[in-house]
This record gives sequence, C-alpha cells and structure tokens, in this order.
Amino acid sequence: MYDVIVIGVGGMGSATLFHLAARGCKVLGLEQFSIPHTLGSSHGSTRIIRLAYSEGSDYVPLVRDAYRFWGELEDITGQRILHVTGGLDIGAADSWVVRGSRESCVRNSLEFEGLDGGEVNRRFPGYRLDGSMQAIYQPDGGYLRSEAAISAYVEAATKRGAGVLSNTQVLGWESSPTSIKVRTVSETYEAKRLVITAGAWITRLSQRLGHWCSPERQVMIWTSPLDSVAFQPSRFPVFTMKTPEGHYYGFPDHDSEGFKIGKHHHRRQRVDNPDQLDREFHEEDEAVIRNAVRRYFPRANGHTKRAVACMYTNTPDGHFILDQHPDEPRAFVAAGFSGHGFKFCSVVGKLMSEFCLNQQPSWEIDRFRLTDKRLHDWRLLVTR
Repeated sequence: MYDVIVIGVGGMGSATLFHLAARGCKVLGLEQFSIPHTLGSSHGSTRIIRLAYSEGSDYVPLVRDAYRFWGELEDITGQRILHVTGGLDIGAADSWVVRGSRESCVRNSLEFEGLDGGEVNRRFPGYRLDGSMQAIYQPDGGYLRSEAAISAYVEAATKRGAGVLSNTQVLGWESSPTSIKVRTVSETYEAKRLVITAGAWITRLSQRLGHWCSPERQVMIWTSPLDSVAFQPSRFPVFTMKTPEGHYYGFPDHDSEGFKIGKHHHRRQRVDNPDQLDREFHEEDEAVIRNAVRRYFPRANGHTKRAVACMYTNTPDGHFILDQHPDEPRAFVAAGFSGHGFKFCSVVGKLMSEFCLNQQPSWEIDRFRLTDKRLHDWRLLVTR
C-alpha cells in the first residue's frame, strides 16, 4: 500500500510528487498521457510568474514562496527553470489590472514603478502603447519553462523513491474503511491518502467538483519579430494587458521560439469533453490575437511560427480549489486554476504534502477552500 497516490502528473501533480517523496512518503503518480505532454494545461514552453498580483494581494505570500521553491528545484536539478525579465501590468488607469497590481505591490511592500504608455515605449521598444495607458512595472516578474519544470520535478521525485506510471488512465477511485482504491485500465492501487491534480479531467474523477470546474479552449501563438533585438528577454518584460479588445498576456522571444502572445478566454469556447478539444488553429484564432499584435506590438508582427491550443479549467470566481475533497476526508484536490495557476505549482505541491501529512498549512488559504459561503456565491454567479 502506498502512503499517497497522486492522479495527474502535470504541473501541480509533479510538484506534489516531489514534496511528498522528499518528506519520505511512499508515493505513486499516475498520468494518463506521457510526461510532459501537450494535451492539457501546462504545455507551450513558458508560463508567467509575477509578484505584482492584480487578481488579489493575498496571492502574493504564496507566489513569493513559489519563487523560493522554484529556486530550490533549480539547485537540486542543475536546470534553469525561472527567467527574470521584469513584468508589466498594463491598462487604463482605473482598470482592475493596474489598480489591483498597484494595491498588491503597496500592501506587500514590493518594489515597483508606475509608468505611462510613452515611458513604457521608450524603455522597452517592443511595446507601442497608447499614451493614455498606464503600467505597473515590477522587476521580479518573468517566466517559467513549464515542460522543463514538470520533467525536473518528476526526475527529482523518482530519485527520492517516488513511483511514476505514465500512459496509465485512471478509471475511478473509491473509499474503503482502511484505504482508497484507485482503478486503472490494468490494475487497482491502494493508498492511505489521495491527491487529485488532474486538470480538466477533474470532471471525470469527481462529479461534485467537476460541476464547478469548466474547461475552456485557449490558444497561444508565436510570431517572428521584425525587430529581433527588441523582443529579447533582456529587453522585453513579460506582460498582462487589459485593452478595449480584451485581456492579453505575452512573453519575450525565448530561445528563438518567437514572440508569444495569447488572449485570456480567447474565444470563450467551453470544452465539454477534454479528450475532444479542438486542437486545430483556425483563421478566427489568428484574428483574435493578431489584432493586438498589430496595434500594440507592431515590431513583432511577422509571420506565425507556431500556434498551440491548451485548456483553462475555470471556477465561477476565477480562484483556485485547494482543499479536502468534500466526500472523502482522506482525499485532497488542487483544481480550477483558471488560467493563472502554473506559477504556483511549486508551492501547491508543498501544500498538498502538508494536507496528506495532517499538518497545518503554511499559508492562509481560506480563499481557496470549499466553504459553504463560497459555494453559495458560486451558485449566485452561475445563475446570473
């Protein structure tokens, strides 16, 4: 019998495996695809990490420690995962992106600068913002190499004794008085505790939680910069940007892959079956993103080098689920990361290990619990 079984070995699951194995647990990770893979929510080379958190200043203590844990992973594996470029939160002066970012910096005593659009353009020539736009620049922002991070965590976990099975589909799980049994296509495994980090597939592993987790198709593209120097990581901060056209995010040209950009909630395409996600790149996908490239990043408006579809898994309020499973006190869930979760993988893995070991969480996580009030608020949100 295992101490813990982890279902789903993507960003969150790989970090959970590592933290459990590092603390001496006998742990098994089960992944239905290869590790890493391009069918879920963690592929596409890079993910933003930032301390200036417009989604809520109470995220900052978690992401601050996430930086520390990413650094520890780099030290353990000798691989570079984190690239610091600085980060810009951009929008109208009264937009929630700018106001929230500024508030987050002030409340948490973070170093930052307030810049107008012209100042951004002069300092970072890859940008061409409207003069009326405002930005919060925070020098600690940057990006993580997402697939490399997953591979590094799995490698570090297996070196500490973790078992990992890829291409192993979980059919279901059930409780007994003495254990939790997890059924796969070929075998049944038993453990004292269970962690579910299955991304969009949470809808199949927990009917109650799946009701509150809505997968959505998301598309990212990489363009060939017309001015390659302006989009080098040393010259171009990562960004999140609220404009009249939508809410965009983007990255410098990492390793000559191109300028990467996406639009949050892309075309708002709900995914009923994650196995049947439309992975083709369509003219409509190009148009959604290309308009922003032409207007705000004209020096990046070269041909499309690459395009990738992935998934968000959204909760009604856009905040994560980090809690005990509502139907089984020995099972724990990390789900519903709503398009902004990857940066937290390193700290979520530690939190899941604390749950499994019956330890008090190291962070204040009430916002992410499945409280009666939160569920009530969700019901109001989905019936509007």
